[in-house]
Amino acid sequence: MTFDGIKLTRIIDAPVEVAWKAWTEPKHVMKWWGPQDYTSPFCEIDLREGGKFLFCMRAPEYQGGQDSYTAGTYGKIVPLERLEFTQSLADKDGDLVDPVSIGMLEDFPKQTQTTVLFKSIKQGAMTELTIIEKGQQPGSQMFLYALLGLYQTMDKLAESVKEKYQ
Repeated sequence: MTFDGIKLTRIIDAPVEVAWKAWTEPKHVMKWWGPQDYTSPFCEIDLREGGKFLFCMRAPEYQGGQDSYTAGTYGKIVPLERLEFTQSLADKDGDLVDPVSIGMLEDFPKQTQTTVLFKSIKQGAMTELTIIEKGQQPGSQMFLYALLGLYQTMDKLAESVKEKYQ
């Protein structure tokens, strides 16, 4: 059996409630969304099953400074335990775009199914996050970029929760 995706588990030095806010509240998502040196100047979240989100990721100036958008729809939501959602490239209005039409590699997935699992550990002081992204083809160039980007993004999330959101 093969797995067409990425699975990453990361320990976050914050309680589940803080890690949950980091994933579900726009002001917190904007602190960490995107790989190293990228920023997130805009984020909208309608956190309900069937609700949509739109995240903006801005490249650093040395990579052109352009904005790119990710949109998706929430599937299953179990507060403080599980988020399931789709992810696709989009325009600034949240309309989905074909990755190849904007210059992405042929193996860039049109849609990724993402699951984020939250598990309280260390008597509630820390969170074990497991991120599963289905739709990436292992061994492809895009898979390697996605994996690196996810690691860098989780580094930023881990750093951002040190502020202990209120």
